[in-house]
Amino acid sequence: MNLISRHIYFLGIGGIGMSALARYYKHLGYVVSGYDLTPSPLTKQLEKEGIEIHFEEDISKIPANPEMVVYTPAVPANNREFVFCRESGAPLIKRAALLGKISQQYTTIAIAGTHGKTSITALVAHLLHHAGRKTTAFIGGITKNYQSNLILSDETEFFVVEADEFDRSFLMLHPSIAVISSMDADHLDIYQTHSALSQAFIDFSNQVKPDGLLIHNSSLSSFFNIENRTLSYGLDDKQGLHATNVHVSNHKFVFDLVHDQSVISDICLQVPGNHFIENALAATGVALELGLTDEEIKNGLNSFAGVERRFDVRFSNDKMVFIDDYAHHPEEIRATISAVKTLYPTKKVMGIFQPHLYSRTRDFAKEFAHSLETLDTAVLLDIYPAREKPIEGITSNSILSEMNHQDKHLVSKGDLLPFIKSNNFDILLTMGAGDIGQLVEPLEQMLKSW
Repeated sequence: MNLISRHIYFLGIGGIGMSALARYYKHLGYVVSGYDLTPSPLTKQLEKEGIEIHFEEDISKIPANPEMVVYTPAVPANNREFVFCRESGAPLIKRAALLGKISQQYTTIAIAGTHGKTSITALVAHLLHHAGRKTTAFIGGITKNYQSNLILSDETEFFVVEADEFDRSFLMLHPSIAVISSMDADHLDIYQTHSALSQAFIDFSNQVKPDGLLIHNSSLSSFFNIENRTLSYGLDDKQGLHATNVHVSNHKFVFDLVHDQSVISDICLQVPGNHFIENALAATGVALELGLTDEEIKNGLNSFAGVERRFDVRFSNDKMVFIDDYAHHPEEIRATISAVKTLYPTKKVMGIFQPHLYSRTRDFAKEFAHSLETLDTAVLLDIYPAREKPIEGITSNSILSEMNHQDKHLVSKGDLLPFIKSNNFDILLTMGAGDIGQLVEPLEQMLKSW
C-alpha cells in the first residue's frame, strides 16, 4: 500500500501531546486528520500545516478504514466519535501506548516529574539539537527556539520524550536515560494518595534499561534503591551536579555549574528562577551522559529561549512587565512568584490565577492560598474544569476564603481586562493550565496600547 493513502485519525488532536504525534505522522507522509472540542491557536497552526480538523462530534468525518485511531484520556467515554470507533472495531490506540511503541525504536531519554518536565525536555532537546546530535523530541509545550512541540531528525540518534505521570502514561516507556525532577502530590483523582503517586514514579524508575542511567533531584534520593547507575542534582547537592555563585545580573540568573570537580562558569539563563537552574542541571546531566562537551552545554543553555507559557515575558517597557506562566500546582506557583520577586524585589506584583480542575482545587485549596499570599494583589478566576464535572461546594472561593490577604479578588474572565485597567501594578503575572492562555494575547495588546 502506498504510504500516502494511509490515514491516521486523532481524537483530541488539539492537545499538546496529541498534536506533536499528529505532526510526526504528517512528517512521515501519512494522511492525518482529527477532532477536537474547541479551536485554539495550536489547532489553527495544525490546519495551516495541512491537517484537517473539525470541532463537532461527527462520525461522517471519521476516515474509512483508518490505520490507527489515536485517543487521549481527555476524550470522554461517551463522545460520539469515540463510541463509534470502539463499537465499529476501529484500531484504537491510546496516545501513551503509541508514544511507547515509537520510543522502542530508539535510544530514549524520558523526562518525568510533577513539575519541570516540559522545560527539562525542551532543554535536553535543544542541547542535543544545538550541538548537532540527530534528535527527535516530543515536548509538552511550544519551544520558542523552534516554535513547535516537535523537533525532527530524519536519522534519529536520540529520542527525547516528556514522560507524563497522568493516567500512569509514563509506564509505557522503557528509557535508556530517565530524569525525575519532582514527585509532589498531584493527580489525586487518578492516584488517590501521594504514596500511590510516588510508587508510580518508583515503578517508572525501575523501567530504565539495565545499562541505563537515572537522573533525579537530590531531594528524592531516599526513594530510589535500584541497581542502575544514578546521578543526583540540586542547588545544594554537593555530591552530584550543583550550582554555585548564583546571582542576578541584568534581570537574568547567572551561575557556575559544577560536575565531577569540573566547573562550567558564567552560565546566563534567559529563563529566570532557582527552579529553572535545577532544570538546567537536570538537562546537563543528560548532555554529559551523551558526550556533550562543557562548551556545547554552555552554548546550549545560554541560547535556550524557553517555552511558551513557562515564565514567558510577553511585554515589557519602563513602566510594567507582563509575564505568563503555566503554573497550576501550589509548588509551581510558589516557585514562579519567588522568581518574579527575586528579579523585581521593589515592584508591585498583581497575580491572576485560574485554578485547573475541581479535584485539584479541593485537594490543595489551603496550599494554593498560601502560595498566592506572597502576591501584592491576588486575583482568582473561576475554575477551569477540563475533563471534570463540578464538585459540590468546590469553587475558586474555596481558595480565596483560605487566603490571609487584604488585596484579594474573585473576578470573571469577562470582567478581567476592565479590572486590570482599574488597578495599579508594576508586574502582571498570569498563571494557570486552563483557557487563561487565551487571554494572554488580548492582555498583551491592551498593555501595549496604554
